[in-house]
Amino acid sequence: MDGRLDDSVYAEVQPVSGFIQQEPVEGAPATEKTEAWVFFDDENLYVACRCWDTHPERIVANDMRRDSSNLRQQDNFGVGLDTFHDKRNGYLFSVSPVGGFNDIAISDERTLNMDWNTVVDAKVGRFEGGWIAEFAIPFKSLRYGPGREQVWGINFRRTVRSKNEHSYLAPVEAAWGGTAIARFSAAATLVGLEAPPAAMNLEVKPYAIAEMATDYLASPVRVNDIDPDAGFDVKYGVTKSITADFTYNTDFAQVEDDEAQVNLTRFNLSYPEKREFFLEGRGTFSFGGTGGADDPAIFYSRRIGLSAGRPIPIVAGGRVTGKAGKWNIGALSITSDDDLAAQAPQTNFTVMSLRRDVLRRSVVGMMMTRRSVSTVGLGSNEVAGVEGQFQFYQNLAINTYLAKSWTPGLDGNDLSYRGQVNYNADRYGLQLDRLVVEDNFNPEVGFLRRDDFRRNFAAARFSPRPANSRVIRKYSYESSLEYTTDNQDRLETRELQGTFRIEQQNSDLWALTYIDSYEFIAEPFTISEGVRIPIGGYNFGTLVGSYTLGQQHRVSGTATFEVGSFYDGDKTTASYKGRVQIVGRLAVEPSISLNWIDIPQGSFTNTIVGGRTTFTVTPRMYAAALVQYSSSTTTLATNIRFRWEYQPGSELFVVYSEGRDTFPPRGVDLETRGLVVKINRLFRF
Repeated sequence: MDGRLDDSVYAEVQPVSGFIQQEPVEGAPATEKTEAWVFFDDENLYVACRCWDTHPERIVANDMRRDSSNLRQQDNFGVGLDTFHDKRNGYLFSVSPVGGFNDIAISDERTLNMDWNTVVDAKVGRFEGGWIAEFAIPFKSLRYGPGREQVWGINFRRTVRSKNEHSYLAPVEAAWGGTAIARFSAAATLVGLEAPPAAMNLEVKPYAIAEMATDYLASPVRVNDIDPDAGFDVKYGVTKSITADFTYNTDFAQVEDDEAQVNLTRFNLSYPEKREFFLEGRGTFSFGGTGGADDPAIFYSRRIGLSAGRPIPIVAGGRVTGKAGKWNIGALSITSDDDLAAQAPQTNFTVMSLRRDVLRRSVVGMMMTRRSVSTVGLGSNEVAGVEGQFQFYQNLAINTYLAKSWTPGLDGNDLSYRGQVNYNADRYGLQLDRLVVEDNFNPEVGFLRRDDFRRNFAAARFSPRPANSRVIRKYSYESSLEYTTDNQDRLETRELQGTFRIEQQNSDLWALTYIDSYEFIAEPFTISEGVRIPIGGYNFGTLVGSYTLGQQHRVSGTATFEVGSFYDGDKTTASYKGRVQIVGRLAVEPSISLNWIDIPQGSFTNTIVGGRTTFTVTPRMYAAALVQYSSSTTTLATNIRFRWEYQPGSELFVVYSEGRDTFPPRGVDLETRGLVVKINRLFRF
């Protein structure tokens, strides 16, 4: 494992090659040669590649952090492994020419859990004609079927960012986009693999932590309060394909702060999960939704261990996930402690999921959730649902679900259901969707952005590719209509949208969108301090223009400008979110959103300015500082985080955080401050 490929086996064993383009010319041979090998011994699976490049000086690789979201936008090599050979589920391991790598769990060919982490090692090197990479993936890091003789699905992906070219060993369709590696139904077959004999397959990860905290918002106030603690996680392979997890006195101090969001609506915001315990097996606990803003989630893991934005201590919990034949199973039970400051009693959260593979690429399943202490009445809250996700041909999907909740004091009108048809080919696209949430549907272990509504949605797309253009790769014309009422058929939202996009050959993207919409406000709500939107119906006309610069630029990201009407007034928005590469190991990721609002009830500016500065020492060691200011709360938040994975699976964290109110009566006042040092150690048996 040195990134040089000078071991004798590389001369003795012929590589696989002959990659096929997905982009820009589907089905054509790759313009750059890629060679790949697969080996194994009694402990590891080894994957290696030699990536030739006629212009190695143009290689784009400027972020070496492990799990960086930028890796997909750089030169990289990836291997997808369908370890059950069910043509649905598996893993993706990718690496860039500077050593940045990630590991991703894939469920049902479409759900990519990019926060999943396991023990894996990667080394890279350069040669005169390009770059080299080697992976060592322990068999203990993977889940697969029983038996020593194994047959897996496999595919390789190569990205040449300077050409915006993506190529694969087993051909994939351009319509599948950036997640084509997840299409294990199109993967090649890996034979001759012998898995090691069954072992204990036990992982124990204890941790120790020391925290010094100041919190002037707590009751009683904490000033330089020192609090040491310890806990542990245990992972046990019940079989090669089913894993049990147990956690005691769980602590999430290593998790970075949430990024601030602008909210100019009457609805609550959802934030992504970042805590490691809830990330593994996340696809097993997904249900029904397709990622739309109004899609209800009957399991939203941030309901556990968080209340009103405050962390709640977790006593203990356990989880079982895995695959048995055509069945996917998941069960989770975790208990949070009581917290007087957050007025949160001790609560148990239970989730159970059972799914079965049907047909070639479809799945049916059911899920149940329970919260032992309801938030709206005496007793518990339960939700149960059944779903079907059907995939036909290569580009046609039908998604359905039916769910019901039981809540003390909320009887009847407690269902939610949907039916969706989605055809998504490269040149044409069509979607029809019907989603209903009744008035008393109440998923208290989930997330519900809006309640009591019926949503009808239709969208169409035409995406031609011009012939022989050196500048333009694809045009896209899209239109959609959303019509949402309450369950008494009173119109709440109507939105007609048209979009024109231009994708350039170098991956830059232009987009222009016009939105004509109507919104009915049934109850007044506060949009800014001293500014309330009254009851009534409002028409909006909005024009949005955006430009996205590809990762090959030193300054990349998306700039957006928006103008239009807003609640009988006007709104102008300018925003930028992206990345500025300063030097090889130092980068800044600014995020700016400026909203100028002028309505009859008052004028105000809503501003969020922030930035993450990252200095990377090695792929497993970096320091990052996230600083954010929000005008709506007048807070300035700082989070400085040092992470060192001193050996695979074992980490040291040093985290400093601070929150200040920039407009208190006496000036800039400290609200919260904390310093945390945490270390864990992985033991594998």
